[in-house]
Amino acid sequence: MSTTRANARAGLAADVLASCALLYLGLRRAELSPALGISIALSGLILFSFVEYCFHRWLFHGSVQVLEQGHRKHHEEPQAHDSLPFFLPPCVALLLAGGLCIAVPASAALLFTGGMAAGYAAYGLTHTIFHTVRFRLPLARRWAAAHHIHHYHPHSNFGVTTPLWDILLKTRYLSGEKRLAS
Repeated sequence: MSTTRANARAGLAADVLASCALLYLGLRRAELSPALGISIALSGLILFSFVEYCFHRWLFHGSVQVLEQGHRKHHEEPQAHDSLPFFLPPCVALLLAGGLCIAVPASAALLFTGGMAAGYAAYGLTHTIFHTVRFRLPLARRWAAAHHIHHYHPHSNFGVTTPLWDILLKTRYLSGEKRLAS
């Protein structure tokens, strides 16, 4: 882990650049129809949202000590700059794309991995923004509030970028009134 602001910012930029590069390269190969290419990229994005939920719920709030301790530190100091070394997630995305190229056409591998990388970039940007920006728009406030609720009720609201998996897996925080009504 790195705790510098420069690494955290470089990581966000590297994640966005890696996802854009993978998506661009996948589209440029033109081995797939546009509709299929978009579907594959969206599948990667949706899969990442589930991976995000699983990591947060079962690893960061689970029994893997090093992950749980690091995440507990985030709960104690949400605006700290704890993040992976900036180059690590893009390297993992490239390795994943390379591995997938063995089994599927390169364009599909690049688009799928680009979708997952875009999900990771969205997660990083969203999480950073939630802890640094005070929103005025009601929808944005509710979205950020769902994550902030997790810091007070750590057994709920594991999804940062989407509430989808919290809703489906019944970990979405419900206030006392809403809990009694359901």
